[in-house]
Parts: sequence; structure tokens; C-alpha cells
Amino acid sequence: MLRYFLTLSILFTLNVLFAYEHPSDSSKSIIDRAAAIILIDEGKQYLNMGKTRDALTKFREAYVKDQYNDRAVYWIGRTHYNMSNYGYASRYAKLALELSNGRDGQIYFLLGEAYHRQNNLDSSLMYFELADQFLKRRHKRIHNVSEAISQVKYAKEQGLKTINYQKELIPGDVNSGYDDYSPVLTPDRKTLYFVSRRPDTQGGGLNPDDQSFYEDIYRASWNDDLKIWDSVHNTIERLNSDGFDAVNHITADGKTMYLTMNTSILDVSNPTRSSDIVVAQLTDQNRWTKPKPIVNKTVNTTFFDGAVTLTGDESVMYFVSDRRANKKGSEIYRVKREGNNWGIAEPLPDNINSNGNETTPFITPDGKFLFFSSTGHQGMGGYDIFVTENLGNNKWSDPINLGPEFNTVNNDTHFYYYKDIAMAYFASYRLQGKKASIDLYHIELQNWEIPRVTKKK
Repeated sequence: MLRYFLTLSILFTLNVLFAYEHPSDSSKSIIDRAAAIILIDEGKQYLNMGKTRDALTKFREAYVKDQYNDRAVYWIGRTHYNMSNYGYASRYAKLALELSNGRDGQIYFLLGEAYHRQNNLDSSLMYFELADQFLKRRHKRIHNVSEAISQVKYAKEQGLKTINYQKELIPGDVNSGYDDYSPVLTPDRKTLYFVSRRPDTQGGGLNPDDQSFYEDIYRASWNDDLKIWDSVHNTIERLNSDGFDAVNHITADGKTMYLTMNTSILDVSNPTRSSDIVVAQLTDQNRWTKPKPIVNKTVNTTFFDGAVTLTGDESVMYFVSDRRANKKGSEIYRVKREGNNWGIAEPLPDNINSNGNETTPFITPDGKFLFFSSTGHQGMGGYDIFVTENLGNNKWSDPINLGPEFNTVNNDTHFYYYKDIAMAYFASYRLQGKKASIDLYHIELQNWEIPRVTKKK
């Protein structure tokens, strides 16, 4: 049966190719061009599963079979974009445009995206507008072209603002060229924990979804003489597993750490087979205990639950969950402590939880201000960092975009504000040649005031 199906598929592809215009000087045979189409279909299936590296291999094989196939080139560019290789994405998209009839809305949209992420806003806007002209109405909705155009225009406006505070890469060896994020300081500000996806991750495993190394927790020490973070390592007993591990929050006394871990690979009873919120304690021997999941069905579910932040008195916890992803994206939830247990977790109101994704919240110790990243509020592109003020009774002010001092045209996340040292730490993309990776930044905020919604008189 399988052989019969493959035969029909090849015959159908060959019939399509008889109508396929191909340069007369091409040495490619009809069979090679048929194979290219089949390889592209296989690559798209991998891409839909998130297996970007396998997809890229298939699209490259298709291009080798038929170097005049604009679809193969387009999908190479699209896969590079998904891998944050924005320079390669624009390069292959331009080649695909040359090979096509020049009126392909999907290629125009990819060019708009790639130039947007490279902060080439004029070119981005031009290609997004061409995409809006040539894409069919249904594809305009799928790609949300109007929102893309709005983001570029907003980014251009933000670029005209005065920059009073300048972000810098965190000094030392914490940035690796791989993705590094989630910077959490200990209360004495002498130790930095963060998350990285380097090849030396414990177990050396690859995430089967995005085919990058699993996340591990790393620790660095502050070198006061050199003014850098050094002694970076991930040999932290009990905190790192063979799967996904992320540090989120350390309590004010430095004795409790909240993490996000995939409990399906932990030795725990009743794992949810998803990422859960877990807790580790610091022993008298200065070692972390084995993390244990929070036992509360409104906190840890069968969906993703993580990215924890707590008020200074540990009475209120905020976290992210995608349990309502069929209606919304990921959302921020709040739960109050009731004695030694946690109460019922509830989502924040709709002026905070948008129709996009909200992630990586940070609550100030007094519980007054909540910083978070979102794709659903007006931003410059990707995730932008916002702040909202707690007005009481589960009411929050409308979020304020922190602006170009903190936000870029790429993802800006994992914001932590340490008022006692007038410093913020966060993660943002850094472009290096044709590729990009997530790096750790800090920004000195002397005399900075948290933005607030101006009350109407």
C-alpha cells in the first residue's frame, strides 16, 4: 500500500512538472525536480513539528536537486528566520524573489520580517507593504500583516526618543554565543544564576522540539577586583537534570529558590509530563536540596507552568501558564499564600493578559509594580518589556512600554529590577553577522523612576 501511495505521489509530481517552466540550459532532470518538490514537503512537515534543523537539511537537499526552485530557497530562508539567523533569512528571501515572478506575497513578508529583526526599518516597512499588496486576504490574517506594519512604525517612532540610560552586556564570561537568559542575583548581589543552552548541558541532550541543547542553570561569581562575573559553571548539585531546568526567583533570605523544570524526567510522584514550578531549599552546608514540585492543581497543571516571581514577604506568587492556549496564548497568573499552602491561582485581568503571549513576570518586593514581557501590547517587535501598577482588588493600570532604552525590535524578556543597586538585568537578542543569539544585559538606573500611568485630573 505504501509503495502504491508513493508511486501515485511521484506520478502526480511529475505531471505538475510538465507545466513547470524551467531554464532550457538547466542540467536538472524532471526526476530531480520531482524529488525537490517531495523534499520540500518533507521539510515543511519537520518545520511544523518544530524540528528546524531537520527541516533545513531537507530544504537544502531540495535546493541541490533544483537550484531554480524558488520554493526551496524561500523555505531555507524561512527556516533560518526561525533559527534567528536573520541575515541568512534576508539573503535567501532575496534570492527566492529573483527566482520567482517577483509578485510573491510570502517572500515579501519574510523579507519584511528579516529586515525588521535586523532593525532595517525602512526596508522592512517597504516589504511588509508589498506583502499587504500581494497576499490573499486569508494569508494577511494568518501573518497578521497589519500588526507587523504597526510594530515597524512604532519602532521608528521609538527610535526618535532620547536615550537616558544605556544597556550593556553583562561583563565576564556569562554570554556564550548560545542562548543565555533569566539572570537572577542572590540577595548579597555576589552570585548570579542564569540559564543557558550550551553544549556542556548536563546529559548533553537536545530538545526534540527545537533541536537545541536543553537548558541548564549556571552560576557565576562577582570578581570585585576585575569588575566582572567569572567562575561560570553548571556543576550545581541537584539543580540540573537531563532536561529543561530554569532558575526564576530567589527569596530575600537567599534560602529558597523557585525554578521551572520538566517533571517528566524528575524522580517525583505524579509527574505532569510538562514544565512545572518546583522549589529547592539551601541547606546549612550551602547546598541546594532536590527540587520538589508545588502540590497545587491550580498552580501546576498538565500544561506549561513556570517563570515564577514572588513579593518580598512571599505572600503572593505570579507565574506563567498556557492552560488557556485555546482561547489565549500564555498568561500571567496570581496566587496568594494561605498558611503553609497556596490558594487558588487566577489569571490577571484582560488589560494585562492580551490575545498574544505574556511571559517572564517580575513583581517588585512591595507588590506595587509588575514587569513582564508581551507580544500582545503595542511593541517594537517580538516580546517587549512592560510595567503595570497594582491598583488593588485585582485591578492593574494599563501596561506601559518601557521604551527604546530597554526594548528592541527583537525579543526582550526576563526583566529583573534591583532597586538597592539601581540596576536592571534582562535578556535580549544580539545580532552578530548574519546570526543572533539571546544574551544577558544590565542597565544602570540611577535616579530612574518606574513609569506610571498619569492620572486624569
